[in-house]
Amino acid sequence: MNIEIRNEAGRPTEYVKILYEQHNKENSQRLRREQTKEEGKLWYIYLRKYKVTFTRQKPLGEYIVDFYCHKAKLVIEIDGAQHYESDVMLRDEERKKYLERMGLKVIRFTNWDINHNLEGVCLTIDREVTSRI
Repeated sequence: MNIEIRNEAGRPTEYVKILYEQHNKENSQRLRREQTKEEGKLWYIYLRKYKVTFTRQKPLGEYIVDFYCHKAKLVIEIDGAQHYESDVMLRDEERKKYLERMGLKVIRFTNWDINHNLEGVCLTIDREVTSRI
């Protein structure tokens, strides 16, 4: 897969083929089998049959993202309680910057959002995808 790398000003600087290590492929397969309740809910109720293709637990470079839409260059992350710990928040921010340099948009939802506001989550995803394709 080719991804566009952007500089801080948002201008394309190069195109690179994103490769991933074998352990990321194996980890992504395991994560799909062991998805959280909230990931499963979003996948089976909405993303699985969405108008453009999303993939689950997609290796992108050195990371594995929860959901990815290549056509819209959109990453969706579902955050559980561990994402509110300061060290995890710092890693999440580094990860977001890494993905944004590849021209990807990262949107995050909490488990609470999925469980209590799924309609709003779906509307937000649809708005983002529609604006990016």
